[in-house]
Amino acid sequence: MEAVNRKLIRPSLNEIKEQIAPPAAATRAEEAGPAGSTNAENFYYVKQMQAKTPMVFVLRDGETLHGTIEWYDKCCLKVSRTEGPNLLLYKPAIKYMYKEQ
Repeated sequence: MEAVNRKLIRPSLNEIKEQIAPPAAATRAEEAGPAGSTNAENFYYVKQMQAKTPMVFVLRDGETLHGTIEWYDKCCLKVSRTEGPNLLLYKPAIKYMYKEQ
């Protein structure tokens, strides 16, 4: 049996680079997050907490609560009240809120 020299067929490095496209760079809008997330809600809560502003909370069922915001997270507000026990309000249960006059 005679030894045969076989040429190794391998694609060039340039061919591989052309086939594998680099990932698209993120634009400024994508880096900023989803549209509409301005952190305005968080800013408002922090401002009212620091000032201990008396607030009125109107719930979806029509009930009205009075108190100050003690802390908040993604889904709840803790409301300190003078006329009753402190409450943990689920944000979707709040229809609207405003500063007490």
